Amino acid sequence: MSKPIVSYKQTTLDEQWDVIVVGSGPGGLGAAAVLAKEGKRVLVLEQHYVAGGFTHVFKRKGYEWDVGLHYIGEVNREQSMMRRMFDYVSDSQTQWADMGDVYDRIRFGDDEFPLRCGTDAFREDLIQWFPNESNAIDTYIRMVLDAGKAYRMFLAEKAMPKMLSSVAGTMMRKGFAKMAKRTTLDVLSELTRDKLLIGVLCGQWGDYGLPPAESSFGMHAILVRHYLRGGAYPIGGAGVIADHMASVIHAAGGLVVTKAAVESINVEKGKAIGVTIADGRRLVAPIVISGAGYMNTVQHLLPPAVAEAHGMTPFTDRIPRSGAHVCLYLGFKQNAEALNMPKANHWLYPESPDHDENVHRFLADRSAPLPLTYISFPSAKDPDWDNRYPERSTVEAITLSPYEWFAQWEETRWMKRGDDYLAFKQEFTERLLEELFRVEPQLKGHVDYSELSTPLSTAHFSGHRKGEIYGLEHSPERFSQRHLQPRTPIQGLFLTGQDVSTAGVTGALVGGFLTASAITKKNLMDRI
Repeated sequence: MSKPIVSYKQTTLDEQWDVIVVGSGPGGLGAAAVLAKEGKRVLVLEQHYVAGGFTHVFKRKGYEWDVGLHYIGEVNREQSMMRRMFDYVSDSQTQWADMGDVYDRIRFGDDEFPLRCGTDAFREDLIQWFPNESNAIDTYIRMVLDAGKAYRMFLAEKAMPKMLSSVAGTMMRKGFAKMAKRTTLDVLSELTRDKLLIGVLCGQWGDYGLPPAESSFGMHAILVRHYLRGGAYPIGGAGVIADHMASVIHAAGGLVVTKAAVESINVEKGKAIGVTIADGRRLVAPIVISGAGYMNTVQHLLPPAVAEAHGMTPFTDRIPRSGAHVCLYLGFKQNAEALNMPKANHWLYPESPDHDENVHRFLADRSAPLPLTYISFPSAKDPDWDNRYPERSTVEAITLSPYEWFAQWEETRWMKRGDDYLAFKQEFTERLLEELFRVEPQLKGHVDYSELSTPLSTAHFSGHRKGEIYGLEHSPERFSQRHLQPRTPIQGLFLTGQDVSTAGVTGALVGGFLTASAITKKNLMDRI
């Protein structure tokens, strides 16, 4: 029996398919799995040697780490929309482990603010911490809940046929667009003058990649709502998500192929007709879906003349790519319980709650305090971990790092970038270890393995040219762009993933459902 995920050089591909998908992130795989259930024979092409996009894992010396999925909201409730979406594209194979009562710990200096599951607990804790701000807190929570409802309408309009969208689109977009066009700091500053309260409310800004004065309040609000009931982690590790979706695709006659870099999307007479692989081979399909992101699609996958003729041009002057990061991957030769590792994530900040000032200071002077350190404990979150890696555990520590700081090495090869590069990485490694040991001192002296990824690593493995992890940045301007939707001006060419939806694994999966709905002209959310 053939495997659902195969390497390009180890398989013989048919030339013709119903649908070809470029990229195997949650958006590409999600769209492919939904279309497979609609009877389509789908080929997914992935340039990396592992499928899954930012849900894939990598392994070293008896360890494995997730690279982009650190926790998911809503899936710990069986009847939630997000849980039903994951169940649909995986045939309910993907199972989830709840992270417990506390899922995130926001910390400014030595002051910690643990976030507990449930709207009531969230409200109670905030009022306990900020007793004079109850009106602001209640108003904020109402706005967060309202944003979730408005966002569903905003998304639905993206998948609607053009004729229906032209009639009802403005009304459907109106509610969320009103929230999305303002910055997070603008909105919160109208609710309260308490800088620390604003800092705490924005303590998860790393999940969408922009500090309060730059981010869209709409993006902020739906992210906060997403985690109000806590977080969960896939049992078996993040890599099971791609495996399970690939099996659904395979059951319908489709295939997920790794090490298959797409050189170009082929267009004739205004219609997408297939793709050309890097080795020159042409594959044919009447529908092509790009999960490579808007920028990569228009700048690198479409011939320049074709993109320009159809008005698909870059607009980085208005909406830049999202930010980049460094991540320190750590391995320990004891299990998570023995080392007293928590399941909850740490969000560590300097003493000042002014996120924007902290970021600006760091970008101007790399020796300034890290503006954010996010720490995750994947082996503690996954109840199956000890079965796969007994007497081992892992930690990941992440901070902001612009691509430009590493650009001088972009022409070098992975793992062969030179001593200066290694020294630069060591600087970040030591600073991230210092932050980890500050909040989890029992881990000091127990590190068995460490490896730091940089924006160049992200660019190399994901194909995101500037190391961006959230597609286009989630600013107010982004949400006013009507062309960030599944359909493109080229017949048969569709977009999917974060850029047609929002940041993160779940945002990308929602993008997959939107794309499949736009292709089939059916509301496929009704199927779940």
